[in-house]
Amino acid sequence: MTRSCDKSTMLMDEEILRKAIVEQAEQDPQDQAGLVVKAEDIHFNEILKLRLEYRCILIIDNLWEFTSLTKLDLNHNLIEKIEGLDRLINLTWLNLSFNSIEKIEGLEALQKLEVLNLSNNKISVVENMDTLEKITHFFIANNLIGKLDEVLYLRRFKNLFAVNLFGNPVSREDDYKFFVAAYFPNLMCLDYRLLDEKTKNKASIKYHYVLEEMKRELSMQQADEAEQSQESGVKLHTQAFVEFLNGSYLFKSMFEDDPEAETLHCVPEVAHLLQTFEHQMLELCMQLFEIGLAELKQRETEVNSFFGGQDEAVMEYQQKASEILENFEQEQKKRMVELKQLSDPDLLEVQINHCNNEINQLCNSLMALEFQLVSQLEDIIKNLENNISDMVGNFSETVQGIFAQCRDLEDNYNEKVRKIAVATLDDVAKDKLDKDMPDDVKMLFTDKDTVMDALTTGHDNHLMKINGRETQLVTRVNAWKVALIKGIQDKELKRNRMRISDIHRYVDHLRKQLEELQYHHL
Repeated sequence: MTRSCDKSTMLMDEEILRKAIVEQAEQDPQDQAGLVVKAEDIHFNEILKLRLEYRCILIIDNLWEFTSLTKLDLNHNLIEKIEGLDRLINLTWLNLSFNSIEKIEGLEALQKLEVLNLSNNKISVVENMDTLEKITHFFIANNLIGKLDEVLYLRRFKNLFAVNLFGNPVSREDDYKFFVAAYFPNLMCLDYRLLDEKTKNKASIKYHYVLEEMKRELSMQQADEAEQSQESGVKLHTQAFVEFLNGSYLFKSMFEDDPEAETLHCVPEVAHLLQTFEHQMLELCMQLFEIGLAELKQRETEVNSFFGGQDEAVMEYQQKASEILENFEQEQKKRMVELKQLSDPDLLEVQINHCNNEINQLCNSLMALEFQLVSQLEDIIKNLENNISDMVGNFSETVQGIFAQCRDLEDNYNEKVRKIAVATLDDVAKDKLDKDMPDDVKMLFTDKDTVMDALTTGHDNHLMKINGRETQLVTRVNAWKVALIKGIQDKELKRNRMRISDIHRYVDHLRKQLEELQYHHL
């Protein structure tokens, strides 16, 4: 099918779009376009499919109203550049084959696109498709793709099912089919033919090093994703002030750099106590961790609610100020016109005084409005401060209660270990020590002072770690509260000063206008 082309047909204007929709309706009255046309008034934003093939179109244009469009055929035209598609965010099918396109571009907004046909154009590089994550079918036959490596750009599309590269210089390479099969193990169709298992097996043998490389890449990618996920988790936990409390981190830190403690743990009874102690500490830490995350959500909800209320109040007062200014400026224009027409000095002075009074009234009105806003915002900020203080206070009390339980566990553990140590020292003194006990343990229990000092030092260190983590948490959450409120107050003070400055500057400008007018009349 061919059509003669003139300047009118090359323009993609509203007329050609309506004509195309009507033609679709005539060909298939039951089609969605037909139903729209039957309603007499065509609404472009209701059209789902649009066929514009064989219309000598040179430039893609006037499609901004087609926001519901899912399928667009622009094949067999004279299009040289991909453009004008930014509003078609629901497009899943795009056919631009048989045009004169030299570069892939202008597709960023089409994030729902699944089928893209660019066959029979003049494209030499596969590029600028990063946002098309849902693409399943990509046709770029009979273009100018010249190197096998160019095809590797498509590896980023995990849902790719079918690719057509037939007719490109690259498709004439000896290893073309096996290369694609090796690098795209999930691809089912190449150049409209199924990639059978035989071809895939040959490709895997021929390009076995490629598969190994891909496995390494996948492993590295998974490791990177895991690291990013962990970093994201730690960031969230830090915002909740409970980082590294979702495990035995605190417990293990209590026994770091304590060689005597390690030796004591070799005593069977102590090892059992230690295991129980760790389990109990873990339960308390996890309890605190979950409470911390829940408290973070509550604080965020409260803060977001505050900012929403603050923005609403500021917008309301800005609207009122705009209305006052608009009314004033309308009257001021009339007054200025009247003043320019006056020639009597006395009458001019009277009118200028009147204008100055109006300016003063404007200033007073804007200032009063600003002070009302300041007063309202002070109340909102005070309410936030009270609510946040209550939240932080309750959270701090919960934290202190849980850490008090941790100290009780440590006291209980230390007391029981001390009893075991005393009994073991007594056995050593009576030469009743278990023969299977390690030599370093036997050596430790030959000196009572060393054992007692080790127990005391360990106990003190354990409590110091618990107290340190408690202090860190409570201090940081209170510092966050202070910084939050101060930041909000400082920002509001800055806004208020700028607003007052703007009012004075505007009023000074109005008064200067009057002075200049009066000067010119002298």
